[in-house]
Amino acid sequence: MLNMPYDKPKAAAGEKHLSGELIQVVSFHLGNEEYGVDISQVQEIIRMVEITHVPRAPHFMEGVINLRGQLIPIIDLRTRFSMQRAEHTKSTRIVVTEIGSKRVGIVVDSVSEVLNIPLEQVEGAPDMIAGVGTEYIQGVGKVNDRLIILLDLTMVITGEEKSELDSLDLA
Repeated sequence: MLNMPYDKPKAAAGEKHLSGELIQVVSFHLGNEEYGVDISQVQEIIRMVEITHVPRAPHFMEGVINLRGQLIPIIDLRTRFSMQRAEHTKSTRIVVTEIGSKRVGIVVDSVSEVLNIPLEQVEGAPDMIAGVGTEYIQGVGKVNDRLIILLDLTMVITGEEKSELDSLDLA
């Protein structure tokens, strides 16, 4: 069995698939690759808004947005994964999650859908996938002819960076 949170998944009420459980993921694109994150890590998904750059912000932070009166730090996942930057389009989205004790927005190229993936269709990740280090990857889900790289958003920043993020006074 995989060494990840999917070892003991929580299926939606009454949902089973043959011999096992289903995991529910939000899928999104970065470049030509499709990624997924456990739906429990996603607080909300919003359209791209203007990001305000903050002087002396941590290097991994693009800036902040004002979301209903709360300042949310923003991380561009392309930058984080050492991918070429891309212009934001009308499909660009911000996935809001919690990292450490802060709400954080993660910029992705587009959000596709919510998928139910049978646990038996999830495999451990190879050492390197699409330039993304395995520290972020929980596994690879197979859905029909698609491969979904399953990420753990809480691992997108290191422990030291989480502390740096927690120490920001954005209130």
